[in-house]
Amino acid sequence: MTISMYSEHRRRALAALETRGAAALVFTNRSKTRNHDAEYRFRPDSDFWWLTGFGEPESALVLLPPCEQKPARCVLFLRERNRDAEIWSGRRLGPERAVATLGVDEAYPFSELEKRLPDLLKGHAKLVYRAGVDEARDREVFGVLTRLRALARQPSPVPTELIDPALVFHELRIFKSERELEAMRRAAEFTVAGHVAAMRATRPGMNEREVEALVEYEFRRRGANGCAYNSIVAGGANACILHYIENDQPLRASDLLLIDAGAECEHYACDITRTFPVGGRFSPEQRALYEVVLAAQLEAIELVRPGTRFDAVHRRALRTLVEGLCRLGLLQGSVDEALEKETYRRFYMHRTSHWLGLDVHDCGAYVVERESRVLAPGMVLTIEPGLYVAEDEDTVDVRWRGIGIRIEDDVLVTPTGHEVLTAAAPKSLEDLERLCAR
Repeated sequence: MTISMYSEHRRRALAALETRGAAALVFTNRSKTRNHDAEYRFRPDSDFWWLTGFGEPESALVLLPPCEQKPARCVLFLRERNRDAEIWSGRRLGPERAVATLGVDEAYPFSELEKRLPDLLKGHAKLVYRAGVDEARDREVFGVLTRLRALARQPSPVPTELIDPALVFHELRIFKSERELEAMRRAAEFTVAGHVAAMRATRPGMNEREVEALVEYEFRRRGANGCAYNSIVAGGANACILHYIENDQPLRASDLLLIDAGAECEHYACDITRTFPVGGRFSPEQRALYEVVLAAQLEAIELVRPGTRFDAVHRRALRTLVEGLCRLGLLQGSVDEALEKETYRRFYMHRTSHWLGLDVHDCGAYVVERESRVLAPGMVLTIEPGLYVAEDEDTVDVRWRGIGIRIEDDVLVTPTGHEVLTAAAPKSLEDLERLCAR
């Protein structure tokens, strides 16, 4: 990503803040302990990354729109250079290089944040800050605000109201720029390669963990940061567990294998699910259910265009799924009755879509003024219907039990319709059986 993209994000954020008369304080994530003295690989906070493109812990950004004849400023606090620390845990940018490297207006050591924050916030009556995430930081920030409010007869306003970042940054982040979409297309390219490699390599007798390793190897070797979320590699009835991540069971020739895995590129996520036969051929029951899920997905994708309400996509997919379940005899009664009484929820218990971006379940409201949100150009959403017949689902014939199927793609809303960012991932019955054939 280029400095100019993050500078543009900050410009847009400052304009939104100015209309609210608010400053903003955005922290990145802390390093997290995995166990004992080992840490997880660091991943920056998504709002912070969107505003800075800076990937070090112990950092904070203060955004100050114009006030009291002072110009707008972006002030970054970050770790100081330290040769001994850098030998052990990696290079640091340091305040001295941050202005030129990141395009911010000022940069100071992170240790000076609490001291400098009162002067920076004077003149702003509101503060955009996410409370409730980090108790220690909340105490520091609230302490600063308390001291500011205690100053008697001060000439400038100070923050007396907190605003959640979702009301400012998240409504900006939901619309992706072309540069952001470039990263998402690359993430899709890496992800497609991982799924295709799995289809080609999977065979009976392998373990789910082997397939997981192959998929994630393809992500990393092509340039991904890593996985956008914990990969789901679920054979047979494991696919009926929506967030199955154990990925440690052997695969049988009669199984379907559901893989829900996505690469992350420049911290932008991809999210693909494909389901294919371990033994190379779908059974009649697997084929019948797969055709229903695929039809539901294709019909839902066709609805994605400016002006469509978000919920309409789910309702279209849901009706097609229920029609298929009734036609195959897994649901009794009429389609409308099944929809009204929600008897389908034994087989389809989740929604069809979510936003996608820096987070796999990305930010942005789904309901605006009590109505389902209208789709608009620049939004990216998943389309992921599925059907799951549990092993112990005794309301259906045994031949249907233990089948779990989900098909998921990432879809961009364009000015004239939509673009399927993940279209290169095979999903037709013919393509899957060809790739999986032995």
